[in-house]
Amino acid sequence: MGKQSLSKSAAATSLFVGRQGKILLMVTLVVITGISMASFAFRFHALDQSTEKMAHLERSLNNLKAAMNVDSVRQYQIQKIMAIIEKYNPQMAPGKKYEVADEIYRMAIKYPNLNIDLICATITHESALTWRPDVRSQAGAMGLMQIMPATGVLLAADEGIPWTSPQEILYNPILNIRLGCRYLSTLISLYALDGGLAAYNGGEKRAALWLASGKDDRVLWEETRGYVPAVLKLYEQFQN
Repeated sequence: MGKQSLSKSAAATSLFVGRQGKILLMVTLVVITGISMASFAFRFHALDQSTEKMAHLERSLNNLKAAMNVDSVRQYQIQKIMAIIEKYNPQMAPGKKYEVADEIYRMAIKYPNLNIDLICATITHESALTWRPDVRSQAGAMGLMQIMPATGVLLAADEGIPWTSPQEILYNPILNIRLGCRYLSTLISLYALDGGLAAYNGGEKRAALWLASGKDDRVLWEETRGYVPAVLKLYEQFQN
C-alpha cells in the first residue's frame, strides 16, 4: 500500500471518528438534558403536590375554625335562652330547658326574620311570664306560644306533624315552638315586625287595618294594643 493510500485511509478514519464523537456528544447532551428535565419535572411535581397539601391543610384548618366559631355562638345563645327560662320557670328540668333552648336556636336559624331574643320575648309574654309548657288561656290558646287548636291543626299540616290531639301537640314544648315560630315568621313576612305581632295576637284582618290606618290603635283590640309594645319591650330587654 502506498503513502497516498495510507493518507486517504487515515483521513477517512479521522472523519469517521470525528462523526462518532459528534454523535456521542449529541447523545450525551440529549441524555443530560433529559435527566435535567426529568429532575426539574419531579421537583416541580413534588413542589406542586406539597403546595396542594398545604392548601388542603389550610382549608381544613379554616373549616375547623369556622365550625368551632359556629358551635361557640350556638352554645352561647343556648346558654342565654336557658338563663331566661331559669328566670321565669326555675322548676323546669335542666334537660328540658336545654331541649327548649336548642329548639328556639334552631328556629332562629331556620327563619331569617326571627332571632332568639324575639322568640323568647314572644314566649315570655304569651305564657304570662311562666314559661310553662302546659299554660292555657281563657280563650283556649295552649302552650308556650299560645296556639289555638284550630290554628294548630293547619300549622301542623304545613309542618308535616301528624295531628293527634291539642294536648299532645300543643303542650309539647318542642312542637309548640316549631308551630308558633312558623306562624310568627309568616306573619312578620307579611306585615313586618309590629304588624306581625299584632296579627299574632289579634288576627290578620285587624293587623292589616291597623297598618293601613297609620297604626291607629283604635283599630286594634284592646288586648292587642298592649300586646305589641309589651313584647317589643321584652325583646329590647333580652337584646341587652
